[in-house]
Amino acid sequence: MSILVTGGAGYIGSHTVVELLEKGEELVIVDNFVNSKPEVLDKLRKITNKDFKFYEVDLLDEENLEKVFQENDIESVIHFAGLKAVGESVQKPIEYYHNNITGTLVLLKLMKKYNCKRIVFSSSATVYGDPEIVPITEKCKVGNTTNPYGTSKLFIERILQDVCFSDKEFSVALLRYFNPIGAHKSGLLGEDPNDIPNNLMPYILGVAKGKYEILNVFGNDYPTKDGTGVRDYIHVVDLAKGHLKALDKIRKEAGTQIYNLGTGNGYSVLELVETFKRVNNIDVKYRITDRRPGDIAVCYADPSKAKQELGWVAEYGVEEMCKDSWNFAVNN
Repeated sequence: MSILVTGGAGYIGSHTVVELLEKGEELVIVDNFVNSKPEVLDKLRKITNKDFKFYEVDLLDEENLEKVFQENDIESVIHFAGLKAVGESVQKPIEYYHNNITGTLVLLKLMKKYNCKRIVFSSSATVYGDPEIVPITEKCKVGNTTNPYGTSKLFIERILQDVCFSDKEFSVALLRYFNPIGAHKSGLLGEDPNDIPNNLMPYILGVAKGKYEILNVFGNDYPTKDGTGVRDYIHVVDLAKGHLKALDKIRKEAGTQIYNLGTGNGYSVLELVETFKRVNNIDVKYRITDRRPGDIAVCYADPSKAKQELGWVAEYGVEEMCKDSWNFAVNN
């Protein structure tokens, strides 16, 4: 019996694969390398000294995805695969909706056909839109999303809940991430986008390494302590461990489980930049520019439900996130 990890060569997927392999799980990974690199697979083997099956498949390719189910006894799915840049989604809504939603529907169709009824879904705090309260709990309203990326996550959540309602044996965990940064301690795995980064930390790293001239900080007129956006940054290894806890939960009980995965602490963009500069003793030039479409002022989690029901707590602080990110950048 194997766990299928879609997008397993990507940033969060690869860190979760490490945790799964070290726990002794049998894995099948699918990835199309749109936003990941083939060499990650060798790094996973090097870190864990364990092997896994891999298929280069796009979820929209139903024929080849079906071969994965035909050739393996898949008991659970952890679903990371999807386009994920907020700003790009505003420019390319059709591509985002088609890729993220249709890809998930193809996956679910095959799961149903091959009687695989457990899925952990990589969702996002963007489903809350501009939140009514912070810290955000799982009981906060969803639906007032501010960009197509977040809306695609919201729609997929609803689809999964409907599937659970229709089939009482089905078990789903919806994991609403806040802002993953950091890297594996080995320095072998980290966030390494194929194009110009859309997320803050990879761009900070690019400026620190001299790849980019300057960091654009989108807006300093938000109602926050320094005017820049406040986010809940979570170490990617903590986030990865949350998937194993969620998988344990849905192996034991059917239905829909929803969890925020964050630290419960908010840091502004400038606080993160200054922390990175201080702990790594390196300068990062930045300039203030206009707000970015789809962004909100403040977003951080109340992660107490995950602590109570899963026994999961984020262990790493923002300084370790910054150190581990730089360690990855220097080693790659």
